[in-house]
Amino acid sequence: MRACWKNSWNISTDYEVTNPPAFNTVNVDLHITNVTNWIGPDGVVKPAMLINNWGDYVQVNVYNDLQHNGHYSNQYGNGVVGALIVNGPASANYDIDLGPYMIQDYYRQAADRLHYVAELVQNGPPPDSSTITFRGKSINPTGSGGSYDRLVLTPGKKHLLRLINASVDNSFTISLVGHNFTVIATDLVPVTPVVRSKLFMAVGQRYDVIVEANQAVGNYWLNATLEAAGNCGTSQNKFSAAIIQYSGASSTALPTNKGTPVTAACAGESGFAPIVKRTISSSLFAPSTLPISLNTPTKPQGQVFEWRIRNTPIVVEWDHPVLEYILEGNNSFPAAINLVEVPSADTWTFWVLQNDFALPHPIHLHGHDFLTLGIGTGTFSASTMLNQLNFNNPIRRDVVQIPGGGWLVMAYRTDNPGVWLMHCHIGWHVAMGLGIQFLERKSEIKQLMKLDQMEPNCKAWRTYQPKSPYLPKVDSGLKRALGDGEGVRLVRDGFNFREADLEAREPAVRRLW
Repeated sequence: MRACWKNSWNISTDYEVTNPPAFNTVNVDLHITNVTNWIGPDGVVKPAMLINNWGDYVQVNVYNDLQHNGHYSNQYGNGVVGALIVNGPASANYDIDLGPYMIQDYYRQAADRLHYVAELVQNGPPPDSSTITFRGKSINPTGSGGSYDRLVLTPGKKHLLRLINASVDNSFTISLVGHNFTVIATDLVPVTPVVRSKLFMAVGQRYDVIVEANQAVGNYWLNATLEAAGNCGTSQNKFSAAIIQYSGASSTALPTNKGTPVTAACAGESGFAPIVKRTISSSLFAPSTLPISLNTPTKPQGQVFEWRIRNTPIVVEWDHPVLEYILEGNNSFPAAINLVEVPSADTWTFWVLQNDFALPHPIHLHGHDFLTLGIGTGTFSASTMLNQLNFNNPIRRDVVQIPGGGWLVMAYRTDNPGVWLMHCHIGWHVAMGLGIQFLERKSEIKQLMKLDQMEPNCKAWRTYQPKSPYLPKVDSGLKRALGDGEGVRLVRDGFNFREADLEAREPAVRRLW
């Protein structure tokens, strides 16, 4: 029974009240290497950042599955991203665990360089991805090279597949010709099993699904389909796919059945019920509103897109993090770090995110999963739209798609003291300022955390900063731009981009705003 675990801990145990058996220390060395001549999955050479060997795994016995990524601007778009398997009970039985399955957009040029294309108003929409990779594999959609990923199923068996959208920009709909997905977890939250023929995956979202190999032995297309209007990103590969191969089928033949074409949208999935329930009284509903807006100020490099929450583009301080302020007893937090204090303990806090622009955003909260009380279009009114909210065990996860020109009402319980970032998971958007920080239960943090342990690293950073060719800091840490007087303009040149006003300024291009 996959619902059972050890020490009487099972799928119905409230893991926020009763901690699972843990406390095993696992030491893993992660070696990040910057290379300039890496052969990409589509066969084209590009610069990249590699972590150990391609495909390394870290396995920890705690609960469910996670994704880790570098939060140093769009660095994870250059390769600083991976999957963590954290085993635990499941809400449905399966025979074979196939592990994490990362699907993500892929760019032949460095993501930090492409940011300069994305932020300039004159360039219009963000750059197309070169392709979408499945477990790091893809064909070359514009030439020869690369290969389809092949995932082997055992006929007659049920397979657990941990789907992860680790993209910088592309959100897509996943479908497997001739098969359904039985969804058993959304992000970190086990749910009552739900059968779906397709799944929309916003950037940063994860699903645990069971795929039953109950069709004829053969090869089947696993497709990632983008919304046609481009509101969830665009790609040069119009038919991104991998191959699901039954054991006993040809290991070289392509699938012959293309299946029924999928009409992809940008709306998030609904209809999931967490196993461990959360129900709150609507009488507690007293929300704060966080408006999301887009501005186009003029910077040294030209007119740029600038995303804001509460009319502020977040600018974090690399050399003086919020926890160091707390260690110092310094409450003079700069307005630019977009900090909201949440002082009360173990209470439900409610937030209305009001998206004032036409594009959707996958909103991700660190430190919590949150209740999605409601999502809609137009402007939310707490006084007249309370009946549109669900307070009885609503969807709970840590990434939710807010629609363009719409609203998201969310709630989380203040049971985790710390500083928690909430941001859009589209790399370009958080790089342009779309983020906010929650300072939760500030008065307790010094007693709960050994804050002095971070001081050696803070001091090492301040020593490193003036010596680095990419620093001192001229940026927010989550978004990047150029220092005063530096001029870089990247313009489209076919499928690629070239520098128009840049001569021997590579360190400037790679600085982070």
